Amino acid sequence: MREPVKVKICGLSDPADTPAAITAGADYLGFNFFPKTPRFVGLETAAHMASAVPEGLIRVGLVVDANDATLDAITETVPLDMLQLHGAETPSRVAEVKARTKKMVMKVLGVATTDDLSAIDAYSDVADQLLIDAKPPPGADRPGGNAVSFDWSLIAGRDWSLPWMLAGGLTPENVTDAIRLTGARQVDVASGVETATAVKDANLMHAFVAATREA
Repeated sequence: MREPVKVKICGLSDPADTPAAITAGADYLGFNFFPKTPRFVGLETAAHMASAVPEGLIRVGLVVDANDATLDAITETVPLDMLQLHGAETPSRVAEVKARTKKMVMKVLGVATTDDLSAIDAYSDVADQLLIDAKPPPGADRPGGNAVSFDWSLIAGRDWSLPWMLAGGLTPENVTDAIRLTGARQVDVASGVETATAVKDANLMHAFVAATREA
């Protein structure tokens, strides 16, 4: 029997979100340190939340083109297992971040057309994981969390040499189809388990994880 699809619930900002995500069955818990997002969480709050995560689950810190000083402040304050690089970080910058922080690194890559797929391979030798997300719509002021998906058929049957995760507009209603079409063994959700922007809902978290099991 295949292992269950792993789930990352991202953008946890209320301390109550942590136990709710854990109870729902999340494998990864994400904390967003990008100031422009409504899901931004301060370092002290994130440290408190991340400290409550039991061993075996992966605590992820999302950053966007963060400089060394910002990375140091985050990793020295918040107990994290992985950094999610959601900006325009080059392969060399990914390698620098990994070496500096001694953390696992997941690089996010946006997809809108087949032309975007060729860039993914450049990160296979430097990142620990990839996150394949929808490119932000024109005019968006943040690189992710925009509740939009991309044409999943673009990556149907594709695989990469390292673990990868699917993101972009996933909900309890569509995640089963997304997994079946793409073959993803890991999925990431933020807005799809919210009743309002940045307001996580325990019932939606449960429903999302349950839907991945059906796939």
